[in-house]
Amino acid sequence: MQWLIVLPLEIVAASITIDYWDSNISNAAWVAIFWVMIVVINMFGVKGYGEAEFVFSMIKVIAVLGFIILGIILNCGGGPKGGYIGGRYWHDPGAFHNGFKGLCSVFVNAAFAFAGTELVGLAAAEAANPRKSLPTAIKQVFWRILLFYLVSLTLIGLLVPYNDNQLTSGSSSADARASPFVIAIKNAGISGLDSVMNVVIMIAVLSVGNSSVYGSSRTLAALAEQGQAPKILAYIDRKGRPLVAQGVASVLGLLAFLAASDKQEDAFNWMLAISGLSSIFTWGSICLAHIRFRRGWKAQGYSLDELPFRSQPGVIGSWVGFIFNCLVLVAQFWVGFAPVDYGEMTASGRVESFFQSYLAAPVVIAFYILYKIYTRSPFMRAKDMDLQTGRRDLDIQHLINEERAEQAAWPWWKKTYKFFC
Repeated sequence: MQWLIVLPLEIVAASITIDYWDSNISNAAWVAIFWVMIVVINMFGVKGYGEAEFVFSMIKVIAVLGFIILGIILNCGGGPKGGYIGGRYWHDPGAFHNGFKGLCSVFVNAAFAFAGTELVGLAAAEAANPRKSLPTAIKQVFWRILLFYLVSLTLIGLLVPYNDNQLTSGSSSADARASPFVIAIKNAGISGLDSVMNVVIMIAVLSVGNSSVYGSSRTLAALAEQGQAPKILAYIDRKGRPLVAQGVASVLGLLAFLAASDKQEDAFNWMLAISGLSSIFTWGSICLAHIRFRRGWKAQGYSLDELPFRSQPGVIGSWVGFIFNCLVLVAQFWVGFAPVDYGEMTASGRVESFFQSYLAAPVVIAFYILYKIYTRSPFMRAKDMDLQTGRRDLDIQHLINEERAEQAAWPWWKKTYKFFC
């Protein structure tokens, strides 16, 4: 559900970014262009998706690294307008607007922004040697989050105060006119660069839309193979493309044409409400699945040495992740029931605010209950879990010996690099 909604959501967001240049062209035209582009890319299968994401990622990486360097320079007073900023805005108007509740109120948006990191596990199913490729990919996700998210957001917090009027000038949170990246550049007085950043924002959201088709189609096909979705969705052609599932994901992308209506902002916010909180359920279920898998693995007499890949933080890490995801759901219920401006809202406004904050929860729970009732599937005990179906027959000991021989020949700098990356 999460990834199916992301495609129209991101196409709407991409079409909204065009409004930054006050385009007179209807948003429906841009929606059509972006939709066709994403569908065509995914028709080329994994290769097309990979090539497109390589280009998109290069642009995003260069842009973010450039912004980090620029942000440091601007913060130190090196911009056209000059003047040292430092931590001024953390004192006036201050950090953590509206306190702890204000922090909790952005969990859905934050979850939406972080969504996609779980695709590492999805791609592992198609990797030739997951034991070799997965650790590297997981470590790189950590460093990307640290660099591209935390560092850049810290700089944003230093360069843009929360009460900047431009933050609320956009029609929605996807509008580039409301983007703090663009605002930081505009406030510095650098002409032209704000448009460049706007293009990067547009490419970034299209990249997420592209990934959503890849992720949702593969997930639907896998569910169909396990009997948890219509069998027709399991069809895969000779080139390895789940065409039917891909078609379903693409058709749902047509919801993006709501961007051409007067309810553009409402459409975006409701789709964000479904997709954002769904990420919390996704991550929580992944953690719980790992906990249950390891319990079943042990109960059936297998050793950890037989696993092609072991999670570095192990079961403890999954428990920590699961508990924190549950806490986020509790916090989100709180801010949905009693938002920051609760006293100033009408009764209908409070109801709308609650469902925009917590809409995904009843939807996910309803789907789960209906599935259990329809299939009459029992809760699986650890000793009864099927841990062999779909498992590739890998010679683990042979792979381990190869890895050790290869690693022994590495120079010290490569061993250090591989330890961290």
